[in-house]
Amino acid sequence: MAAFGRFSQVLLRSSLVQTRRQLAAAAASGHGEQAGKTWKILSFVVALPGVGVCMLNTFLKEKHHSHEQPEFIPYPHLRIRSKRFPWGDGNKTLFHNSHVNPLPDGYEGHE
Repeated sequence: MAAFGRFSQVLLRSSLVQTRRQLAAAAASGHGEQAGKTWKILSFVVALPGVGVCMLNTFLKEKHHSHEQPEFIPYPHLRIRSKRFPWGDGNKTLFHNSHVNPLPDGYEGHE
């Protein structure tokens, strides 16, 4: 077992030495500066316009989306309240949205 421990320490030391040599060689060659410039250019030329196109796509698709409430169907296994919530009136979840989340007896304001 001791031989395995020594062997693993030798491998670890050799890999650390090799990593240090590679980092020192990269720093001496100036490759890091060029790589940094390349990624900076790619960020501004590819990533930011890509995010802009995704935002535009989402905005345009949202314009055609209907904002009607779905029909309320009182399934017995959903919206079970065995204990009151410790906030508000005790019937609404913490992130309750009256347009999207119905209460156990239906949507608010629709009697």
